[in-house]
Amino acid sequence: MIKEYRTIQEVAGPLMLIRDVENVTYDELGEIQLQSGETRRCRVLEINGSNALVQLFESSSGINLAGSKVRFLGHGIELAVSGDMLGRVFDGMGNPIDGGPEILAEKKMDINGLPTNPAARDYPNEFIQTGISAIDGLNTLVRGQKLPVFSGSGMPHANLGAQIARQAKVLSEDSKFAVVFAAVGITFEEADFFISDFKRTGAIDRTVLFMNLANDPAIERIATPRMALTAAEYLAYEKKMQVLVIITDITNYAEALREVSAARKEVPGRRGYPGYLYTDLATMYERAGRRLDNDGSITMIPILSMPEDDKTHPIPDLTGYITEGQIILSRELYRKGLMPPIDVLPSLSRLKDKGIGAGKTREDHAGTMNQLFAAYAKGKDAKELMTILGEAALTDVDKKYAQFAEAFERRYVSQGYDTNRSIEETLDLGWELLTILPKNELKRIKPEIIEKYWPIKD
Repeated sequence: MIKEYRTIQEVAGPLMLIRDVENVTYDELGEIQLQSGETRRCRVLEINGSNALVQLFESSSGINLAGSKVRFLGHGIELAVSGDMLGRVFDGMGNPIDGGPEILAEKKMDINGLPTNPAARDYPNEFIQTGISAIDGLNTLVRGQKLPVFSGSGMPHANLGAQIARQAKVLSEDSKFAVVFAAVGITFEEADFFISDFKRTGAIDRTVLFMNLANDPAIERIATPRMALTAAEYLAYEKKMQVLVIITDITNYAEALREVSAARKEVPGRRGYPGYLYTDLATMYERAGRRLDNDGSITMIPILSMPEDDKTHPIPDLTGYITEGQIILSRELYRKGLMPPIDVLPSLSRLKDKGIGAGKTREDHAGTMNQLFAAYAKGKDAKELMTILGEAALTDVDKKYAQFAEAFERRYVSQGYDTNRSIEETLDLGWELLTILPKNELKRIKPEIIEKYWPIKD
């Protein structure tokens, strides 16, 4: 028998205090029944003796303190999971919004998941092909990795996220691949773009979509990424699939966390965000990875827009500490019309060396990657020098490097959002661009590799 309480003490914004409760636990779900018969949902944020502080999912308007009653359900927020989730669109709380039937649940899982024992983790070491040269060739994504995308407001990270979701795959034929895509705090237009893009390309058949709109409650915004990760854990560890989780935009998630923290009158940390922002982000990011006793895996690409393009802002700063690298979008490249505007020099994938080479990509991958990085950096310096001193001040070799940098941005980085390059095509394009430079400048590639792959035979 579930006990009902008519002891609502006060309502303040999204928070409500209930007195004289028994056996209620942190994070437990509750239902509020109004005098009109309407039911609203809440979640326990704090227990202090016999008092429970709860957060409302919906608006607090219309709640009569004396006439409303509350009952607690004995469990936290759960997601009904099933293999039938693939190809479906859900709201931020896991309810279908695509007009299809309710999911026939194989089981219900707590959205907070269980942390993986570090000793049970397997090391990420398999290449995931995204079809994007700037990632595959230079900042390689590895199965089980957490590789965030750092963007800025107004930048095309939505297009990049959709492109990765469409194109990403593991190269081994026997692996089942799925994408879980969570959009957090987005506009209706953005939600429509994602859904129609996935349906147009057929990518929706292997995708589970969670859509949380900007006008949805803050509590739902906090739950959406965890819904997505719970679906991913089910597909990865129970259905033995290779799952790629894409979450956009983590900044909206952190803003919702700040909103709830302010409502609870907590002492703020950096820029007003709660002091536990690092811990909270870690509880999400660390759900990605591989397990020793399981064939499935979760690879994560969280996308976040840096306020004022500031890499030292708490959200990108803390994300960088927890994850294994970052892909940075450049406003300068975006203004030049290069798409996707990935700035390869400050971008980094810390696990790239584990996912490349013979048997994974190709034996020339490491050498060409290092050479392209070095040549592009030198070419950018040459272009700056040319701007300051004029072309006449450059040596012939410097002019070649400047020419290389220009071609590299135009042909290698800028490939548009509909081009899907295989890793072979990416590596071959890298070699083609390196022919702009004199052969004796290729100091980072072994001579035997140059001999084997150099496109122009002397």
